[in-house]
Amino acid sequence: MDKSDSVAGICVDKNLVFAKVNGRNLVLDLYRPEKYDTLLPVVAWIFGGAFRIDTRLNQAPRATWLTQHGYAVAVIDYRLSQEAVFPAQVHDCKAAIRWLRANAATYNLDKERIGAMGPSSGGYLSTMLGVTSEVGFLEGELGNGEEPTQVQAVVDLFGPSDFLKMDEARLPDGQWHYPADSPESQLLGAPIGEIPERVREANPITYVNASAPPFLILHGTEDLLVPVNQSELLHEALKKAGVDVTFYKLVGAGHGGSQFVAESGLAPLVGAVVLAFFNQHLKPRK
Repeated sequence: MDKSDSVAGICVDKNLVFAKVNGRNLVLDLYRPEKYDTLLPVVAWIFGGAFRIDTRLNQAPRATWLTQHGYAVAVIDYRLSQEAVFPAQVHDCKAAIRWLRANAATYNLDKERIGAMGPSSGGYLSTMLGVTSEVGFLEGELGNGEEPTQVQAVVDLFGPSDFLKMDEARLPDGQWHYPADSPESQLLGAPIGEIPERVREANPITYVNASAPPFLILHGTEDLLVPVNQSELLHEALKKAGVDVTFYKLVGAGHGGSQFVAESGLAPLVGAVVLAFFNQHLKPRK
């Protein structure tokens, strides 16, 4: 573990090992306000990068922004698709949630108020945390097995859901997601068109049920990498199951960019919506 110097009233514990797999440490960076008067609600921030690019070390602005608003933020690690195929990434994220609960007393965390949030592939993994808490083969065996993996709120920023329907929104531009070198095919270990049952297992919509936590979904209407139909499908399934879900389409926005993020954290409109959502579902009522 490395402990950084205080930045703007924030304590950052870096490289906390939350699990070990195949000789490799999975780590997280934990951001906390230096001053607080209650147990801290937690947001697990899951980085995006098409399941194959490690952008964890670039997430400090988002983590700092959330921490400045009264949250502990865990920027978590997970194995990329070139290292391990699905469901390894879900197992890793669940191990991080277990670790946060097991170590809540040490870091003054509220183990009953944990949310998950991320962009793109991080949004997908956040969604999987939200809908698969009782799915045996997705739980994995990493880390503190006695702790539950359910989260109490999910923010999905333009994540994929049904891989086989991603190209429907792109035609006649051609097939982007079916080839063997697409992010989704690499995640599953084979071209997605050849393994429909595997794709179904990886589809969060497969597991949507009424016990899922509240969801906030945001997606740009001009996203060419993860078409907005992916969030439309997820929203429809959550709503049909009776889950508390809010869905915003950002007109003209692409895959991330300035309408979602800013140098200081999140873009003003997105930041306001995200903060209101987490404040409602993770902070104790006064």
